[in-house]
Amino acid sequence: MQGKVASKQNNSRMCIVCGIENQLGIDARFYNLENNEVVAIFTPKEEHQSYPGRMHGGLSAAILDETIGRGLKNLEPGNWAVTIELTTKYRKPVPLGVELKAVGRITNIKHRLVEGTGEIYLPNGEVAVTAEAKYIKMSAQKITDCDFAADEWMLLENENDPQTIEIPECSEA
Repeated sequence: MQGKVASKQNNSRMCIVCGIENQLGIDARFYNLENNEVVAIFTPKEEHQSYPGRMHGGLSAAILDETIGRGLKNLEPGNWAVTIELTTKYRKPVPLGVELKAVGRITNIKHRLVEGTGEIYLPNGEVAVTAEAKYIKMSAQKITDCDFAADEWMLLENENDPQTIEIPECSEA
C-alpha cells in the first residue's frame, strides 16, 4: 500500500529516538500520512545492538513508543502523548544496517487517555515487532521546564523526504 505523506514531523535535539545531536541515537525521521498514521524511517547502527547483528529489543520498543505517540500530533497538534503503558511482541529479529519502517496510529481517545498500535516492518514487508500503547495527553509546559518548541524541537526538511511511503499490509498486528 502506498501512503501519501501529508507532512513531516519535527525532530528534537537530544532524544534517543529522533535527536539530531545525539551521536548514539536512532536518528528516526517521522512522516504524517494522509490517513493519520505516522511512519518512522530509521537505520539501526552497531551502537543499537543486543546480539550481534540485531537491534536491542528495548530500542525496538522505544521507536514504536515514539511512533505511536506521535500519532496524537496529527489529531491534536497542541498535545503530547506521555507513555503510561507499552506492550510489545517480538516476532522476528530486527537487523542492523538496513533501512526500516515503523508505523503507528492512534486507535482511541477518551478525554486524556490515548491508545494506539504500531509495527516495525522488515525490508521484505514482514512484521518484526508489534506494540500496543496507552498515553496521557499533556502540554509541553507540564512535561518540561525548558521552552521545548524554541530550544529542542525543530523541523528538518530535506530534498530527499518522500512524497509517498510504501507500507506493507499488516495482518499480524
